[in-house]
Amino acid sequence: MSEAERLKAEIRRAAAALGFARCGFAAPRSSPQSVAALERWLAAGHDAGMAYMRDAVAERCQISHLRPSTSTVVVVALDCPPTPGAAPMVAAYARGADYHLVLHRKLLALRERCHTLAGVALTSRITIDSAPVLERDLAMRAGIAFIGKSTMAIALGLGSYVLFGELLVDLALPPDPPVARRCGRCTLCLDACPTCAIVAPYVVDARRCISYWTIEFRGVIPRVLRPAFGAWVVGCDACQQVCPHNAGRHDGLTVPELAPRAALQTPDLIQWLDLSTGDYRRLSRGTTLKRLSRRQLARNAAVALGNLADRDALPALQQALCRHHSPLVRAHAAWAFGRLQGDVEVLRRASREDPDETVREEAAVAASASGGAAHETSSSTTTGA
Repeated sequence: MSEAERLKAEIRRAAAALGFARCGFAAPRSSPQSVAALERWLAAGHDAGMAYMRDAVAERCQISHLRPSTSTVVVVALDCPPTPGAAPMVAAYARGADYHLVLHRKLLALRERCHTLAGVALTSRITIDSAPVLERDLAMRAGIAFIGKSTMAIALGLGSYVLFGELLVDLALPPDPPVARRCGRCTLCLDACPTCAIVAPYVVDARRCISYWTIEFRGVIPRVLRPAFGAWVVGCDACQQVCPHNAGRHDGLTVPELAPRAALQTPDLIQWLDLSTGDYRRLSRGTTLKRLSRRQLARNAAVALGNLADRDALPALQQALCRHHSPLVRAHAAWAFGRLQGDVEVLRRASREDPDETVREEAAVAASASGGAAHETSSSTTTGA
């Protein structure tokens, strides 16, 4: 074994001791195929106008633009499988502590071990998915994952419920062999996507993706898409739930820091409709929910309640429609209230009196639909009599 391979083996052992399920090594460049795919994706508008995806494209495509002295990228993965008993409302990665913080702490420790093992002073940079790098491409070229048709990175023997981080170091180490795609003819993820956001194998259109609408987007969710959201309020795991590479991945966490919190394992959607500032801070503290505002959580909860068809939610939805301070929440509460066949007079009143034009429109559309349904029900009852 060469000195470089010995050092790689020691770094891998150090990574495993820190709780990383995988550790691989890649050259500090992106594959031409991944760069071309990114360019096509942006040109097609599949980024849904997310400005950060168009910023720093050069850095994403070439790490030398991000950190010129980098010689090797150490890519690591944390295992984060879904836990039994979780309601399909919050994506698995978002149910516990903020993985950015967990990964950063562990990568800091790994960086110190690399310095010690190398026996020389190194310069390095830690990146997680918030940095402009093609993370899935790096994972593939580091030999720890391949990119599936869902566009999720799938780690061999683990599946797609994994979280990646990178350590950019000025330490010359030979790269690991890349992993080839292993989806074969399977199209389960494409078939399972509730909004048909996987528009082709290996291509996701964010303009149809539940994760985009529930997390990234801050405005009014298109009515045509809402019924397909089901109960998802933060992200979506639909494509991962059917992936054969995730079969049996309900065997518990290997990283205790990522253990799900009860409030995110089985969310109280009615409570989320009207969180106080204190409630929101307690719910989101130390989690990725900080990316969502209170009104986004309430908006998403209203859509989910409308889809769950539980009429016990009607009083809370009526309260949100009539009294919530945010027009965004009132608008989606109107849709959900109408979907559950709430009192049409409440909707008509909102369509006339709400100070916000969008809320008035949503209430009018919901009242029209509810009024028609109520008329049909009344007519059929009369005919049956």
